[in-house]
Amino acid sequence: MAVKVAIIGAGPAGNTAATVASTLGAEVTLVERDLVGGAAHLWDCIPSKAMIATGAKLRGLRRARTLGLDAEGSLDVEALREHVASIEARLHAATMQLLESQGVRIISGTGRLKGPHEIVADTGAGLEEIDADFIVLATGSRPRIPDWVEPDGERVLTTRDAYPPKEMPSHLVVVGSGVTGVEFTNMFSSLGSEVTLVVSRQQVLPIKDPEVAAALEEEFIRRGVVLLKGARATEIRREGDTVHVACDDGRHVEGSHVVLAIGSVPNSEHLGLEDAGVEVDAAGYVPIDRHCQSNISHIYAAGDLSGKLPLSSVGAMQGRKIAEHLMGLHNRPHRHVDYDKAASAIFTVPEIADVGLAEAEAFALGRKIRVTKVPFSANARALIDGDSRGFVKILSDPATGVVLGGSIVGRNAAELISVLAVAVANDLKVDDIVDSLLVHPALAESLADAAS
Repeated sequence: MAVKVAIIGAGPAGNTAATVASTLGAEVTLVERDLVGGAAHLWDCIPSKAMIATGAKLRGLRRARTLGLDAEGSLDVEALREHVASIEARLHAATMQLLESQGVRIISGTGRLKGPHEIVADTGAGLEEIDADFIVLATGSRPRIPDWVEPDGERVLTTRDAYPPKEMPSHLVVVGSGVTGVEFTNMFSSLGSEVTLVVSRQQVLPIKDPEVAAALEEEFIRRGVVLLKGARATEIRREGDTVHVACDDGRHVEGSHVVLAIGSVPNSEHLGLEDAGVEVDAAGYVPIDRHCQSNISHIYAAGDLSGKLPLSSVGAMQGRKIAEHLMGLHNRPHRHVDYDKAASAIFTVPEIADVGLAEAEAFALGRKIRVTKVPFSANARALIDGDSRGFVKILSDPATGVVLGGSIVGRNAAELISVLAVAVANDLKVDDIVDSLLVHPALAESLADAAS
């Protein structure tokens, strides 16, 4: 008899777990209340990157004269909206096709646990009960909204109201300077909006390398972005077509729109966790072990619900590992998910990407490291493309040469970091990068230069 697997949530974690488990012979039922493919993925990540890409091309047209071109560009908001919707539809359709081709049963409805081995799906037309040997919870997260503000979807926006908003902001106030906040700042300043960024600490991207953050701040200031540092928003109110943002240090800023980019909260309420005995922490996340198992061994949690890195790539890898584990494949040697070696990117202009050990973290731990850095201004391809902003930084063990981490600021950083991610994940040495015969002229040459 086939192993029965029930999954709640069809984002990157849930749909990957479903396809892999089904491929391995499981009978899989997948319950999703919103959008197969992932609400956060298709409503947040992909639309924002599509708009960022449009903004980057628009800025590129404005810089075209430096490459010997005479070009102009203007924004067609309705065409942009159609472009974003088209991408979402195509990705949703592709995910549905893959799941259906693997024989995954898909139920449109709201799922919850009824007991240790049973879930209930409310389809709107009634309740459907599903028995399972294993259960995977991958319900994702939603934007965090503090109790001192009430978004209206018109001028006081959450991130999900802005792809694109009903009206392009003339002056956008972005509250929050983490990854999402700086991406929104980049996006709307590229599309022509005046932007003020409320920065609660003394640098944007407070958990990132200060040198990386400084490079981004320099670019923002060059564009005319106002950085309100050391200010924490405490009140947002709307008066007609104007929004007012008050900060805890007495400063105040006005704009046409405001967007909240201050984190997310897990979708763990009304999931029936207590009915199955699944533990949650104070923030609502489901703690997991290295196999992504909750305290109930046959119930797994993945993606944002697990409280690990909130990255689609991490969720998808967790889904794969869960499917392999519940199908018994992890009885043989295998590699667990190593969250410390996950590559991540920030889609600003210039792009930012990093992986592995950070320089500040190494110093805090008292660990000896070798740090090498090469600017893209020394790279032929960067000069040809007319954009030599940024650098490559590599951290390695001075005794062994093993690559411990790295940061890249510049064009295509999200693609280039893959080389360092493979090196970090496989304990490769800087000499392994140096000895590789890379393409010339290419931005990747700077990786070999920094590894030298």
